[in-house]
Amino acid sequence: MGDATPATDPASHRARYTDRPLPDYRHIPGRTPHPTRDPAGHSYGRAGEPLPDLNLVPWRSCDEYLYGLDLFNEGYWWECHEVLENLWHVAGLGTAAGHALQALIQCAAAHLKVVCGQTVGARRLVDHAQAHADWGGARGLGLDLRAVVAASCAHVTEGAPPVRLELTPRAGGDKSDDL
Repeated sequence: MGDATPATDPASHRARYTDRPLPDYRHIPGRTPHPTRDPAGHSYGRAGEPLPDLNLVPWRSCDEYLYGLDLFNEGYWWECHEVLENLWHVAGLGTAAGHALQALIQCAAAHLKVVCGQTVGARRLVDHAQAHADWGGARGLGLDLRAVVAASCAHVTEGAPPVRLELTPRAGGDKSDDL
C-alpha cells in the first residue's frame, strides 16, 4: 500500500463514537491507492446509503456523522472528509448544519495537507473553516467549532498535535446542541 500510514497507532485505542471498523489504510493522495476509484482501494465498489439531513435529524442518531468523527480522531483525514462531505451535500449550502460540516471538512483537509507538506493550502483551509465555524453556531453538531478551528490552526501553523474532536456533553436535557 505504498506510504500508507498504518491503521494501528496509539490513537487507535482511544474511545470511539461508533464500533464501525476503520479502513485498512489512511489515504494519502499520490501515495496510496485511491479508496473508491482504484480496485485496490479500501472502499472500492461500496455503495453509499441514503443519509439524513442533519438540519432535521439529531446528529446523535446519525451513525455516519459519528463515524466521520471517529475517522477524524484516528487521523483518516481523507476518509473523514468524504464521509462528512456526503452529509454536507444533504444538509445543503448556507444551512447551520452545512456550515458546521464544512468547517469540519476543511479542518480535516487542512490536516491532510499538513501530512502532504502543503502548509500554504492548509492555512487557507483553516481560514475558510473559521468563517464556517462562526456561521455553524457555538456548539454546531455537538462540537465547539471555534475551538476545533483554533486547534487546527495551531496544528497547521505551530506543529501542535492534531485536533481531537470531543463532543460537548448535553447539559441536563439541553437540546441546544442537537444541531
